[in-house]
Amino acid sequence: MDDTPQEITSLVGREVYSNNGIFVGEVEDLQLNVDGQAVTGLALGNLNSELFADEARGGQGVIVPYRWVRAVGDVILINDVVERVREPDEEENELVA
Repeated sequence: MDDTPQEITSLVGREVYSNNGIFVGEVEDLQLNVDGQAVTGLALGNLNSELFADEARGGQGVIVPYRWVRAVGDVILINDVVERVREPDEEENELVA
């Protein structure tokens, strides 16, 4: 494994997927803890409209905590927690129908 340090800006522009293979968004910026010299979050844009309907329509983004990141390579994999954002709405629709 290559332990060569990477520029944190190399994360910008990478696509983000859940560990189940669902596209979440694209990294537009990073949230940093300057004192701790660490990345604390990924600011995502170009969001999956099925997961983030309101944010995607409004042109807003979301910040995903960096602790959710499972792997960084050609794409970034995060925990599937984001997919669960839409589950309550789907369950409510089933109960009403």
